[in-house]
Amino acid sequence: MSSVLTDLFPHPIVQAPMAGGVSVPQLAAAVSDAGGLGFLAAGYKTADGMYQEIKQLRGLTSRPFGVNLFLPQPETSDPAAVDVYAHQLAGEASWYETGLGDPDSGRDDGYDAKLAVLLDNPVPVVSFHFGVPAREVIDSLHRVGTLTFVTATTAEEARAVERAGADVVIAQGVEAGGHQGTHRDRPETDGSGIGLLSLVAQVRESVGIPVVAAGGIMRGGQIAAVCAAGASAAQLGTAFVAAHESGAHALHKQALTNPLYARTELTRAFTGRPARALVNRFLREHGPYAPAAYPEVHHLTAPLRKAAAKAGDAQGLALWAGQGHRMARELPAGQLVEVLVAELAAARTALSAGGAR
Repeated sequence: MSSVLTDLFPHPIVQAPMAGGVSVPQLAAAVSDAGGLGFLAAGYKTADGMYQEIKQLRGLTSRPFGVNLFLPQPETSDPAAVDVYAHQLAGEASWYETGLGDPDSGRDDGYDAKLAVLLDNPVPVVSFHFGVPAREVIDSLHRVGTLTFVTATTAEEARAVERAGADVVIAQGVEAGGHQGTHRDRPETDGSGIGLLSLVAQVRESVGIPVVAAGGIMRGGQIAAVCAAGASAAQLGTAFVAAHESGAHALHKQALTNPLYARTELTRAFTGRPARALVNRFLREHGPYAPAAYPEVHHLTAPLRKAAAKAGDAQGLALWAGQGHRMARELPAGQLVEVLVAELAAARTALSAGGAR
């Protein structure tokens, strides 16, 4: 790994920040204590909610950790399209006996307030999703001793990350579960994402800063592969959804390996932005009609997803998952890190032995 990263965590394993209640302090602490880098997800939380989780995490571990922020999104969605989608969701609201959410509940996810907290109470790492923060934001975090990671889905985006002064770029392949971290949401590019190994190689040749690879990684051998392709570490999300400490709904954890959910698909059905999820009824019925409208669609469907969870209906949940979901292992997070490290060592030994022949 790059020395920038080895000072933070000895093993090249980053636990992806998964918003919506998955990346709880207990999960991040377990990963960090095992020698990886645990992450909290500040997305969809208030600034105070984020601060309380940071305090809780600090009480659980003395190891470095990170906090992830969503960048505010430009107003590009068509209100009429959102209204049409709300009409299409009326049957869901009736079925779950709940109302739809207000699509105009806010666009910036409390970004400025969260930044203020992180500048007053610095953490080791802050990462960013859905764009590149302003150079002055990155500089201000550097001044308080915080390293900055930024997601990119193309080599062009990676170069923008480096120009902004970030320390690390997270190269997110199309295999990744949850939201694609594209810097601009362009519907015309839906379905044209780059596979992780190709992306890592392209990014590695485009920037001089360390690369963390993300997207469908579930085994230590895959970590070895992305490191061989030029990454300094791997970021795993779906692999940790099933961990004992994960805050994911039990139905979500079970669905990862349930044969009923045979595949994943990129969809706008739940949030209005492309995100990879297990194909269930909600995704099949509404995915083809969901508009490019984030976060309006997220706000609109939030009560439906909450009601589905309360009813124990996995067919109405956003079952975020990467393409490797069937390889999920229900283990304590610290043990999972240990298993991944052992698999990584075995893969590297096998590669060395093959090269010596």
